[in-house]
Amino acid sequence: MDILREVKKVEKEVIELRRKIHMYPELGFEEIKTSEVVYDYLKNLGIEVERIAKTGVIGTLKGNGSRTIAIRADMDALPIQEENDVEYASQIPGRMHACGHDVHTAILLGTAKLLANIKDELKGNVKFIFQPAEETTGGALPMIEEGVLENPKVDAIIGLHVDPELQVGQIGITYGKAYASSDMIDIIVKGKSSHGAEPHKSVDAIVIAANIVNILQTVVSRKANPLSPMVLTIGTIEGGYARNIIADKVRMSGIIRMMEEEKRDEIAKTVERICHNTAKTMGGEVEFKRTRGYPCLVNHKGMTDLVKETALTLLGEDNVVEVLPTMGVEDFAYFLQKVPGCFYKLGCGNKEKGINKPIHSNQFNVDEGCIKIGVALHLSIVLNYLNSNS
Repeated sequence: MDILREVKKVEKEVIELRRKIHMYPELGFEEIKTSEVVYDYLKNLGIEVERIAKTGVIGTLKGNGSRTIAIRADMDALPIQEENDVEYASQIPGRMHACGHDVHTAILLGTAKLLANIKDELKGNVKFIFQPAEETTGGALPMIEEGVLENPKVDAIIGLHVDPELQVGQIGITYGKAYASSDMIDIIVKGKSSHGAEPHKSVDAIVIAANIVNILQTVVSRKANPLSPMVLTIGTIEGGYARNIIADKVRMSGIIRMMEEEKRDEIAKTVERICHNTAKTMGGEVEFKRTRGYPCLVNHKGMTDLVKETALTLLGEDNVVEVLPTMGVEDFAYFLQKVPGCFYKLGCGNKEKGINKPIHSNQFNVDEGCIKIGVALHLSIVLNYLNSNS
């Protein structure tokens, strides 16, 4: 099978699908129109389709074997006002596909079409997972809880994410830990208010908060393994009423990102203890809340080898780049906790065309040449997996 020739036959259609989805972006668990497009397209291909996790969609293509490989694409957009001057720009004010999920969805639909065309030749099954809400509360876990990896049981899984730092025609591979875990923290510092002229009658919540922020920096420098990345960010801080009134309350929020999944609870407890003890020492108190975010994303070696070998054959050695892990987060990690798989990066940048804006930017866009590369890779990886003996 000439993969690139087959992909070329559907390239125009898949680009049109991408633009259609791009024009009508929807936020997490609100992907009503997007999921309708996906559902109808898969159904017209003769693929078994079902809805899951509110706005998620699963397509199942059954071939002539027992093994099953899944491919996942996320569908949700972001609350950003698009500033791109293109004919397919967002038609929804304050909503934009600024992270490329429209591209991911279109690539998977194109892959589904080509695989449906050779259904009788497949030596196994393929599941197409269209996931809601990657950007917000996370749609992967609800899909897993509702059985997306069962009936038939999924044996392996792949996914991709567009990356403007890689040029179109390139892909990025990371072995092992590829994305960080995250934990959100919310802190309320409580003190005692008084007039600024009488500070001795107060417990200054702002001073307590400032000390907490400073001491928390020692968690990274003295509690984290220096050989394993960790970031602790206090991103918001607000408190006080007037310049001459000592504040009795300060609210702060932040996030902990780290690569050592097994140390998450220990670090979170250390952060909480610092907050409570610092406030107590200075006469105040703290309310502390930790919200667990996504786990560390860990690629499996066997599947990463398969993706790399497939890409080398398809794209050539110069276009397969081993990239460093990122402190960003990705809920594909939940799938990889259940099933061996690989999550790789698809180059979508083009310096000559000025397509290099970062994801989550209001001017983010892709070189649409990346779409045929994504379809070709997905298609080749699936066929190589199902045709292998392992």
